[in-house]
Amino acid sequence: MFESLVGFAALLTLIFLRVPIAFAMILVGSVGFAWIRGWSATWPVVSTVGFETSLSYSLSIVPLFILMGNLLTISGVSQGLYAAANRLLGGARGGLAMASVVACGGFSAVCGSSLATAATMSKVAMPSMRKYGYADSLASGSIAAGGTLGILIPPSVVMIIYGLLTESDIGKLFIAGVLPGILGLLLYIGAIYVATLINPSLAPKAEGVEPFTRKEKLGVFAVLGLFAVIMVGIYGGFFTPTEAAGIGAATAFLIALAMGGMKLESLYQAMLESARTTAMIFMIIIGAEVFSNFVNFAGLPDTLAEWVLNLDVNAYMVLLGIVLIYIVLGCVLESLSMILLTVPVFYPLILELDFGVDALNDPEAVLIWFAVIVVVVTEISLISPPVGLNVFVLRNVLQDVKLSTIFKGVFPFWVSDLVRLALLIAFPWFSLWLIGAM
Repeated sequence: MFESLVGFAALLTLIFLRVPIAFAMILVGSVGFAWIRGWSATWPVVSTVGFETSLSYSLSIVPLFILMGNLLTISGVSQGLYAAANRLLGGARGGLAMASVVACGGFSAVCGSSLATAATMSKVAMPSMRKYGYADSLASGSIAAGGTLGILIPPSVVMIIYGLLTESDIGKLFIAGVLPGILGLLLYIGAIYVATLINPSLAPKAEGVEPFTRKEKLGVFAVLGLFAVIMVGIYGGFFTPTEAAGIGAATAFLIALAMGGMKLESLYQAMLESARTTAMIFMIIIGAEVFSNFVNFAGLPDTLAEWVLNLDVNAYMVLLGIVLIYIVLGCVLESLSMILLTVPVFYPLILELDFGVDALNDPEAVLIWFAVIVVVVTEISLISPPVGLNVFVLRNVLQDVKLSTIFKGVFPFWVSDLVRLALLIAFPWFSLWLIGAM
């Protein structure tokens, strides 16, 4: 237990010193394991983790879904999604901001990355909102907040990693994210409505909606079709999640060809970006595995569970403490690093708690419910001051918008996220009903 606490302190110190998280976890995990067992036992563990992670068939799902998202980005489907959402909601005050949130949710459903969604949709939605006189705070805030849906609405890379860490059914995790994702969309739209009601100067009154083109319609149908194929295929038992990722990447390639977005240079950039992102993720996974081996061997998860149970604290108070830890960690870590670093420590503890709800009597249901809560809390951290990664990504894309302006714009969405988190904790039904229904 003592060794684990020293290890966490050393890891956070290295992170604050700007050492890359993957290398920090490998260094601390290796030294910590050697502290307990000696270097002769450490080298085989580190080399085995690196070898098995690199050749893992289960992890091949990650680069395929990343490639799918990058191919869809170059295809131009984001414009079609935005046009469709604008046609649906653009007639209301703040309708363009609402359309941006809905388009972000749709794009993230096939992209799987919050940062990529925010960066892509800012190029599509921001010019339109500025054209019609929207305040920069509301415009940028809606894009930054809408982009966070990328790690919840399936297919989600973060959900995939969580499933591999906890040995949960990835198909069920995908299904569990659908209703909370829709709930997030509705609450975001409600936040825009309330914000423009309180301060009408944020968004002018709508003046009609422009029709969208045939190419934009094709983009909408392509995204909806691809999403349906992946979800129906996985949950209908037609193919595994890994096979679904391969089918999704191949289909995204055909969509990009059909929409005229496939050029040799853009294809090269999509492949290169996919390779870079995959290498980054795999290095983080290897670092997390090394660090987790050290923490588990030091007995932290078992000791933590025993200590909490001996305190006889209400299960929901323990969950609240975990939520607060995630929000604090979100100030210094990005979403994938947080998941890999904390889930192996927290999920054994969650399985030991009694939440007094019939729906959570099954360990599998508890893990799925906890997955949704963890992802939603991670979403909150992406737009939480002082360090919200989505906000900083948007700031890099929109260099003429102040950081304080974007944080001001995301505040209503941050509040709505807290409301959603409270609902998901109080009513596990939101996360579990669709699984039972299907």
